[in-house]
Amino acid sequence: MTAMTADRRRWAALIVLCTGMLMIVLDLTIVNVALPAIRDDLGFTESNLAWVVNAYMVAFGGLLLLAGRLGDLLGRRRVFLAGLTTFTVASLGCGLAQDRAVLVVARFLQGIGGAATSAVILGMIVTMFPEPREQARAIGAFAFVASAGGAVGLLAGGVLTQTINWHWIFFVNLPIGLLTGLAAVRLIEREDGVGLGAGTDVVGAVLVTAALMLGVYAIVGPAATDGWTAPGTLGFGAGSLVLLAAFVARELTAASPLVPLRIFRSRNVTGANLIQLAGVAGMFGIFFLGSLYLQGILGYDALEIGLAFLPTTVLMGALSVRFTEPLVTRFGARPVVLTGLVFIAAGLVLFTRAPADGQYAVDVLPGVTLLGIGAGLCFPALMTLAMSGVSPSEAGLASGLVNTSAQVGAALGLAVLSTLAASRTDSARAAGAGRAAATVAGYHLAFWVAAALVGVAVVIAAFVLQPVPAPTGERTAGLPDSEPDSEPDSEPDSEPTNRTLTSSARRAP
Repeated sequence: MTAMTADRRRWAALIVLCTGMLMIVLDLTIVNVALPAIRDDLGFTESNLAWVVNAYMVAFGGLLLLAGRLGDLLGRRRVFLAGLTTFTVASLGCGLAQDRAVLVVARFLQGIGGAATSAVILGMIVTMFPEPREQARAIGAFAFVASAGGAVGLLAGGVLTQTINWHWIFFVNLPIGLLTGLAAVRLIEREDGVGLGAGTDVVGAVLVTAALMLGVYAIVGPAATDGWTAPGTLGFGAGSLVLLAAFVARELTAASPLVPLRIFRSRNVTGANLIQLAGVAGMFGIFFLGSLYLQGILGYDALEIGLAFLPTTVLMGALSVRFTEPLVTRFGARPVVLTGLVFIAAGLVLFTRAPADGQYAVDVLPGVTLLGIGAGLCFPALMTLAMSGVSPSEAGLASGLVNTSAQVGAALGLAVLSTLAASRTDSARAAGAGRAAATVAGYHLAFWVAAALVGVAVVIAAFVLQPVPAPTGERTAGLPDSEPDSEPDSEPDSEPTNRTLTSSARRAP
């Protein structure tokens, strides 16, 4: 195979991986606009309708970390294909469902497949593209899909639900999943992983999976419906924390830990995951609450809601794929992350002004524009930092970790913001405000809190992340061109750069 053919094969494989990720991310939001149709068709009540979304999120968020580590042990290609198959078959079950229980169970299985598929993608990308500038471009494409997929899902859900019926939001996954799987077998090279004997920590796997599932359930279940001080919320939350503490204790003593805690010595890896947690918690709610504002207050239908968020998607794509990588190359990842977060916070603040008689061009478009610019700048650079200094043998773990941070942040943000909005709306109604005014007051409070969460992410970026000057060609990030690549790496573990990842990837068999 010539060098040119191998290079084309790598970029074609990236398209396959991004297509798989897009299919998974779409399912996080595509269902939202179809929920009224699903409720009417299958006879869901308002209280149990949420489990069409929650069943997916509990499985997805709970299994990401485990799936990422299994990719390191069993081979990321193998885990990717297994997850893709599970997701596609479960999508068929969702589309054929004529019963509430069948749909919820199929959605849970979709979450399992989605976790296995998405958890290993970043790990495959950083090993396929060890050269820093190519890696930044590849991660930019992945980050665009991961970030903009939510907005695309709103548009796709609206089109399919209105033109055909809700079943097709699941059936559409079948040809995509089949073609993606066939292309993956052809284009992605087989890898064996380090083997189960190198890191089989069954106890740790059970503890962390149970802790994450219980924690996500507490957030999207009793917290969202009964409040944060309800016995169910406190009980499940406490159980999650106990299991998480037991997991940490296990990892400190295990001979082959599932999650080697040394990965958190890197301030950039730790900071990137904390930013992901807070930033996604603030931003993810805009797709949900913003959709409710457009539908319930401005009277938009499902298709119009998707079109309203289209500028966010377009700007994310343009920046992620074309412009963010040169900016990271020129200025380094940390300033780009900070700039993007400021844009996101500004967009959320603009949404706090949206009135009950708002107009799209004045009250919606400026906010979604700033969100698109901010996300397009921030998330590709953040992914680069989250994977920096990680050896190929732990790339799946780091990939699963950053995805877990995003999903837990999304679940937490959605539950917190929707609960606060509902509480503020009830208080305003009790004080005599009209329905529209009271509802908008609730949204305004939620948007202020979302902006504050992104503000926390800005503080973390400013004080936790370390400057990592941009890579040039094969050079180490942050080293002058006159310093040879072959010089031994003398930096401590707490200050990793892309050098570790690049040099380790070269040595990998």
